[in-house]
Amino acid sequence: MTSPRLLHIQTSFFLSLFCLSFFLTFQTTEAGDKGFKPIFDGKTLKNWDGDPRFWSVEDGAITGRTTKENPTKGNTFIIWQGGKPADFELKLQYKIIDGNSGIQYRSFSVPGADKWRVGGYQADFEAGDKYSGILYGERFRGILGLRGEKTVIGKNHKPKVVGSVGDTNEIQKKIKKEDWNDYHIIARGNHFVHKINGVTTVDVTDNDVEKRRADGIIALQLHQGPPMVVQFRDIQLKELPKASETSSTEGAKKKVVLIAGKKSHGYGSHEHRAGCIILADALNNSGLGIEATVVTEGWPQDSRVLHEADSIVIYCDGGTRHPYNQHLEELNKLAEQGVGMVNIHYGVEVPKGDSGDAFLRWIGGYFEAWWSVNPHWTADYKSLPDHPISNGVEPFAINDEWYYHMRFQPEMKNVQPILTAVPPKSTLSRPDGAHSGNPAVRKTVGQPQHMAWAYERPNGGRGFGFTGGHFHWNWGHNDFRKLVLNAIAWSANVDVPPQGVTSKPLTIEDLEANQDYPKSNKHNPARIKALLAEWNQ
Repeated sequence: MTSPRLLHIQTSFFLSLFCLSFFLTFQTTEAGDKGFKPIFDGKTLKNWDGDPRFWSVEDGAITGRTTKENPTKGNTFIIWQGGKPADFELKLQYKIIDGNSGIQYRSFSVPGADKWRVGGYQADFEAGDKYSGILYGERFRGILGLRGEKTVIGKNHKPKVVGSVGDTNEIQKKIKKEDWNDYHIIARGNHFVHKINGVTTVDVTDNDVEKRRADGIIALQLHQGPPMVVQFRDIQLKELPKASETSSTEGAKKKVVLIAGKKSHGYGSHEHRAGCIILADALNNSGLGIEATVVTEGWPQDSRVLHEADSIVIYCDGGTRHPYNQHLEELNKLAEQGVGMVNIHYGVEVPKGDSGDAFLRWIGGYFEAWWSVNPHWTADYKSLPDHPISNGVEPFAINDEWYYHMRFQPEMKNVQPILTAVPPKSTLSRPDGAHSGNPAVRKTVGQPQHMAWAYERPNGGRGFGFTGGHFHWNWGHNDFRKLVLNAIAWSANVDVPPQGVTSKPLTIEDLEANQDYPKSNKHNPARIKALLAEWNQ
């Protein structure tokens, strides 16, 4: 027989274990799903409206069921009554036995036989092997992106495949049959990303202004046809500020942090602080709802300033001195949250290995020693691609230390070249060295090289690399400057206007301000004024 004292001790011990377990579980859930709120209570259909002949709660999950005796005539949906989200992330778990189903978002009610008919964007899934993860337009333009595809929907209302997020068969291998799978939907502006079990399945940009939808209802589908069962649980929603409203109020501004590296080359070159101030001033006065802040002397003393950023820009010396080398884990967490990243000039170079691999994930490419080169030459950019970063930018030619032969993502996956030119053979006139030449780059003489590029990560985050920026005076070139301003805005998920990010023409006084070094005897103001007049006539 257990004594009362021993019983009390045992009870207290197990109660403590229970509380500790509950606390740890709660802490883990909160840390992993920060900002998400449950929209299904796990017990009832409160705030959900579906045909009661088909929908119920079973085993803690919203369950849709059809049988041979109780079929549905047409697709039927259970509709969340809590609002019409615009920009958001939605996470849930699903399990399907036979048939086809999907998750409607930014959707609309369709008049029909009953009130449970829905059309709009659908995150599809099925018991089969082909369609799970695609973006389908239910009563709404049909298939908008097949699994593994990166598509852009144009004015003709049809998707165009512009890239890949993975092999459809390999993605299917990650999906569990007749078992629970995690579905994650990201909708930001006109950009949509689906993930199943952490794997990106489709990436769609909807540029179809006439047909696309900015908000709408969330609903769960039960498909007509043979008998089936579909279940949904752990449904969580995180609503985000609408991308189209980022300039409407002070509180909704997009935040950009520009990190200026330490003093470097001397007057007029690698003027990180002065360059960042010029870019920040232009962004703050662009009228696009951007709040830009400049951090000087490299990595910020309090890195929490980065945690609220929509995009982080770094203009600094690189290689082993790059400020990011010691902060890869912290930056990786921000990148996984979709924070944009822009790297300028020497800021694109880091050592091969952990840092280089991180740059491939964040911005799609980097300067790799003994692979890339850094000559001074005049690059002639005769044309630019159809991309928001090119908006309002005219072809231009300018002398700079244009790095090239970058180390990019394999097969340039999700990388869009922005500035491309053919370097003259003279750019490889130096002997082989870590930055000057190597056998691999010498085989590319006469071939186009990319000096600026955009990268869209599988999670929807954006990166941009720009190898120019050695000469501080080049910021006075309107097209040179506009291209980088466009890229920063784009990386922060701001809609770049058709005319690009406009800024005031810079004077020599603007360019001379805020530099790290006193004027050099070699400084030739007359030459700089002549260049400004030539560039911006």
